[in-house]
Amino acid sequence: MGEKAIGYGQRGWPAGIFVTLLAATCLWISFQFIEPIPPRRIVLASGPESSLYHQHAQRYKEAMARHGVTVVERMTQGAGENLRLLGDPSSGVDIGFVQGGQAGSLEAKGVVMLASLYYQPLWIFVRRGERIDSLAALAGKTVGMGMPGSGTNALAASLLAANGVTESNAKLVRIPTDRTRLAVQTGEIDVALMVGGVRTVAVSEALTAPTLELVSLAHADAYPQRYPYISRRTLYSGAISFVPSVPSRDIALIATEAMLAARDTVHPAIVNLLLETIRDEHDDQGYFEAPGEFPNVEQVDLPVSPDAVRHKRFGPSLLYRYLPFWVATFVERFIIIVLPMLVVVVPVVQYLPRVLNWRARSRIYRWYGELKLLERDVEIRRGRLPIEKWLADLDRIEHAAEQIKTAASYASESYTLREHINLVRRTVLAKAGGSAAAQPVTTS
Repeated sequence: MGEKAIGYGQRGWPAGIFVTLLAATCLWISFQFIEPIPPRRIVLASGPESSLYHQHAQRYKEAMARHGVTVVERMTQGAGENLRLLGDPSSGVDIGFVQGGQAGSLEAKGVVMLASLYYQPLWIFVRRGERIDSLAALAGKTVGMGMPGSGTNALAASLLAANGVTESNAKLVRIPTDRTRLAVQTGEIDVALMVGGVRTVAVSEALTAPTLELVSLAHADAYPQRYPYISRRTLYSGAISFVPSVPSRDIALIATEAMLAARDTVHPAIVNLLLETIRDEHDDQGYFEAPGEFPNVEQVDLPVSPDAVRHKRFGPSLLYRYLPFWVATFVERFIIIVLPMLVVVVPVVQYLPRVLNWRARSRIYRWYGELKLLERDVEIRRGRLPIEKWLADLDRIEHAAEQIKTAASYASESYTLREHINLVRRTVLAKAGGSAAAQPVTTS
């Protein structure tokens, strides 16, 4: 009975299955970490047409379009409505402009800050000659505080209440911010509250209106101690205009910060692209902002996106620095998929033939070891010889060798093992014959 020699294909198919399963496992692990393809369209909640938010949205649309991402602007009343839309997964809004002071709302769940953009003071305008230096002094007045959903309404409502000014002791009028200047000039309201940057149209018109005066808050330093999202800002005399001097004296203001926020499910690649865009749009010096102060990822009140923090700390990856956005995205995904394959599968494929060779030889060499011990025993044994045991052991080893399934490339080693078995068997038989001849003949 000859040994069973098998071809490479027969012995290789289990190894092929193993490599295939290993590659599939690597792919599965890779897909646990890979993000879906970034969307080509996102929805941005901005603000009224006259707001800075709307102006920013128009510039974002242009910048993002250059990278193949369409920004659809949804105009709103302002920061309050934007937060409500962001907090509602069914709204379809992905990103939006919000402001500090809104994190305590239930609508802020699932919303993260990507970056703060600039300071937004609370501007308090009255007719020239009015002597007001605090929010508490607005009791008994008719106060225009923005439309519901606006940033002005969101911030002013809480601060007025903290100063004891409510619907019971003041007339709080919900009026669009761009109408408040004219309303206070005509006497329709006594006080106009606005939240926004200096470049907001309504704010800049009110600052230069000769019949209006900007209120300086006596307790401006106290607000940051009670409200972490508020800071004290000073608008110095002549900052808006030297001739005439606007304002005519230093004005103490309180301010929150405008932020670009997003749902916490927004794709990291979109976050990185947005941060690159707003860095170019908001890195200039303003009336209250130092050069390079914004955009910033220091927490105002909303939790900060981990992707935004990572981008601020390390910047964009090399792929996004030197490749177009969509090319970098696909190359990044390719690396995530292929790298584990290269690290795991390629070395396995390289060393698997060696493992298979060792395994095939080990089946043969195992019996070589036992045959060597038997051969040594035959050589050194003296006296009564266990011929039958030796022959039985040789038959057992030979039978085992015949059952070894080896590739054709190892057939010669299997044949050599059997030749060695026959050689030892002849030695045993020779010793058996010599032992029989050496025994004395007995006569009756």
